[in-house]
Amino acid sequence: MKLSIIIPAFDERDQLPATLALLAGLVPSPEILVVDGGSTDGTREWLKQQPSVRVIVAERGRGGQLNAGARAATGDTLLFLHADCLLPLAAPDLIKRALANHTIAGGCFWVRFAEQRRARSLALVARGINARTQFTRTATGDQAIFVRRSVYEALRGFAAWPLFEDIDFVRRLKRQGRFAVIPAPVTISARRWLAHGVWRTTLLMYALRLAFYAGTSPATLKRWFTDVRPRRKQDRDTVTPDKRPTRAA
Repeated sequence: MKLSIIIPAFDERDQLPATLALLAGLVPSPEILVVDGGSTDGTREWLKQQPSVRVIVAERGRGGQLNAGARAATGDTLLFLHADCLLPLAAPDLIKRALANHTIAGGCFWVRFAEQRRARSLALVARGINARTQFTRTATGDQAIFVRRSVYEALRGFAAWPLFEDIDFVRRLKRQGRFAVIPAPVTISARRWLAHGVWRTTLLMYALRLAFYAGTSPATLKRWFTDVRPRRKQDRDTVTPDKRPTRAA
């Protein structure tokens, strides 16, 4: 198995050093691709100084960035990782074991919050996420979704949506085979929960998911999902069309 790890990034200069430092310790060493969506905080300049990372520039938008990274990747297994998520060191071996079962098309990991000692409620949220994942075999992007390259290509990649491209991808992936849930945690940042309130953020996420399943446009839902990074003037002035986008070719 050759593993390619694809990380979409936008203004993640503060988060990427820890993420990439951990990836450097994985055995066997994976191919690492960071797809920058127009950062202005020094992310791209810093990445160019990292010899073990391939830097790709793409138009901002997580679905499109993930697809750009997948096109450039050379591995037969693709793993999509958020810039503020830390994989378990045994991740390559755990994925290899899961995919040894040829009925498995892809999968994900459990989660834990890096800051859950600061807020005990975060541990409860993580347990809820893991229980939901185990029961429903669904995952979001911060759970380090992995997939066989052949399955990714059969699915024609991620939808070019501003939100819920991960939910849509996993839903389609499960039509190609079984979805594995690895009970080892990816350590994720709680910056959104801490910025907006743990329970308020949790309720908002479930409300957004229900609205998505009811047919609300991802573009509309994105307006309700406040970015935790400082917004630039050009972002505030940009109006996203209120329509359900088509999937990437």
